[in-house]
Amino acid sequence: MKFKQNISIINALMRITCGFTFLSWATAKMVKKPWKNQSYLFVVMISAMKIGEGILRYCPIVDAMENGQTLMKKEQKTENDINSPDSY
Repeated sequence: MKFKQNISIINALMRITCGFTFLSWATAKMVKKPWKNQSYLFVVMISAMKIGEGILRYCPIVDAMENGQTLMKKEQKTENDINSPDSY
């Protein structure tokens, strides 16, 4: 399966920056209070995902939204073709 880059450079840099910021914040909190690490672990996972998206410049959510929009347009087009009255 081939992935096409679907986010811009600026978007990728913002994802990497925010990802590293939240990752460092969450790991600092986990070191300070290791008995409360469940919520911080979730932030670490989300931050790591954002860093990976920024490096690869591919976001699966954006891809799903784009594919859904093209699918909706195709369905609407075929529905209009089927429902249009035949002109003789």
